[in-house]
Amino acid sequence: FLLAGVTDWADGFLARQRNEESPFGAFLDPVADKLMVSAVLVLMAADPQMRSQIFSPALFTIIVAIIIGREITISALREWMAELGQRAKVRVAMIGKIKTTAQMVALLCLLYSVAPNVPVEDIWMGWPVFHIGDWTLAIAAVLTLWSGLQYLHAAWPSLREDERAARERSRQKKLGN
Repeated sequence: FLLAGVTDWADGFLARQRNEESPFGAFLDPVADKLMVSAVLVLMAADPQMRSQIFSPALFTIIVAIIIGREITISALREWMAELGQRAKVRVAMIGKIKTTAQMVALLCLLYSVAPNVPVEDIWMGWPVFHIGDWTLAIAAVLTLWSGLQYLHAAWPSLREDERAARERSRQKKLGN
């Protein structure tokens, strides 16, 4: 997971530095990120060892649902905005990057803590790794909601205008018949 995260970051960094960004890469990168994070979250939520150690299994399940639900919603929103020719209104913002960083740190801590032969009480440089992951994931969920609301707020005028135009087309079609 760490290797995937580091190579994903390096790929994006190098593409921007070398000005070698592509539409396909811009599409594929967030999809790959979302699949990786979602798969890990679902596997963790299904893992009895994880559920027995986290602060609250019910809260963890809600956090997983928030994160995955937001990712699906924002992906759909980006596709819709692309159809309207206004994808730039929902391009990745700094809050989204902070949210992703928090998710990755949380998942790395949690994955490390449930690895075989690593006690949950494992301390790294004086910090309880598992609990850092547990709390950072909760923070990531708050950032997830916040960033999702920001994207929806940015897209809302365009979505309302598209809905208005669709109603007007429908009204014109009925009048024409």
